[in-house]
Amino acid sequence: MDGRCRPLVIAVTPGQANDSPALPLLLDELRVPRRGSGRPRTTPDALRADKAYSSRAHRARLRRRGIKTVIPEPADQVRHRHNRGSRGGRPVGYDREDYKGRNTIERAFNRLKNWRGLATRYDKHALVYRGGLVLGAILIWLR
Repeated sequence: MDGRCRPLVIAVTPGQANDSPALPLLLDELRVPRRGSGRPRTTPDALRADKAYSSRAHRARLRRRGIKTVIPEPADQVRHRHNRGSRGGRPVGYDREDYKGRNTIERAFNRLKNWRGLATRYDKHALVYRGGLVLGAILIWLR
């Protein structure tokens, strides 16, 4: 999502599965066209996410790509790091003020779910459901 609640990348994951494993797929598909000429951007300035995305693997991947992480650390990871002592590493730093901007992501989800077909998941086939998501995203971009 961009800063104006518009989706940039869409992926459909199983309903009973965690969304976190889809992060690498979403980052690989991210393409934001530039104004004028030039290749599309594939690296966002920052990634705002909730605590579910706070894994070492995700943080390492984002660090390698030069993406600032704005993800709080869950209490169980803090305890685990403290239990490991000096081998636990440094605490995760994130900008609390920047994290307040994560509400744009939730607002974008709410805009998509205003369409009753998407909110109740009437479409049982993932391809048809993704088509509805893409259509909803297009309508958001056209507003």
